[in-house]
Amino acid sequence: MTKYYTRACNFYYGNSSKKKLEKKLSIPLHGNRDISFDHVEIITRNKKRKIHIKKIKFLSKKIRLKIQLDLKLISKKKKFKKLNFSNGPVIMGIINVTPDSFSDGGKYKNSNLALRRAKSLISQGCKIIDIGAESTRPGAKEIKKNIEWSRIFPALKKIKKLKHFISLDTRKSWIMEKAFTNKVNLINDVSGLNHDINSINVLRKYRIPFVINHMQGTPITMQKKPYYKNALLDIYDYFEKKIRQIRKKGINHNNIILDPGIGFGKNLKHNITLISNISLFHSLGFPVLVGLSRKRFIKDISGKNDSKERIGGTVSACIYAMMQGVQLLRVHDVNEVNQSIKVFKSLKFK
Repeated sequence: MTKYYTRACNFYYGNSSKKKLEKKLSIPLHGNRDISFDHVEIITRNKKRKIHIKKIKFLSKKIRLKIQLDLKLISKKKKFKKLNFSNGPVIMGIINVTPDSFSDGGKYKNSNLALRRAKSLISQGCKIIDIGAESTRPGAKEIKKNIEWSRIFPALKKIKKLKHFISLDTRKSWIMEKAFTNKVNLINDVSGLNHDINSINVLRKYRIPFVINHMQGTPITMQKKPYYKNALLDIYDYFEKKIRQIRKKGINHNNIILDPGIGFGKNLKHNITLISNISLFHSLGFPVLVGLSRKRFIKDISGKNDSKERIGGTVSACIYAMMQGVQLLRVHDVNEVNQSIKVFKSLKFK
């Protein structure tokens, strides 16, 4: 049986979007009148084609009903506990309290330095502070839970006093449970809840909002010849299956974010395919997050090996993701990304 996927495309912004909507010539993305689209790409495993939204009514009944169902999910306003997506992408600022993360390992091990970093990120426009204490760079080995918590807690104890939205980057249910008692707002599990079988139970028990990330393999194995039949559709199907799984486990709230996991078990071709077609994931009905910051795909394209020299690539990728309606951007360089968004919106949303 052929499975059909719907990707929103051909976007309009600002006044152009509003004029299209007034004439009923486009559909708002997430209920936001500042960004809308008038074409969809209908994708199968064998082919794809773009059509204007006005031509959907001429499709066969089976395809038409599937597209219309997807469009309801794409156009519906996304609501999330303590987050507002109506003013463009929410920026998640990274604080790694690790000795070995790929970009800033060792820089914020001291809790006072981590606190100073958090204050700086907030002043630059960061809406979410994402704290991580275990490196998941390619080849990284797992650390014990007590070591991970010993790195997290001193920084978390100080940062939570800022009363800002806090995300915790962890794969371990024991850490997740401690996070709840320390006023963490979001769990960001790069394993997609696959690393620890008890994670779903903890998230259900405490009703903690969370991110489902896609990773092929583990940090040790993920970059050893990653393979997909179709990277875009395989990862879409993974999310569908994972959502069904968590529903069966009793998690019924919609405070869930999807992250296709750029660089987590993907080569350059996979990453480019995902980024360029990122709007497909809107049809799953949940906010979409992408972590593009200083990633290796930028080095593969630009030749810049030092991760700190990939800011230009980060900014351009983030702007592209924003143009596709992505709701959250996870970055190291908050000031540069936030500045680029403001300039882009002032030029494009007129």
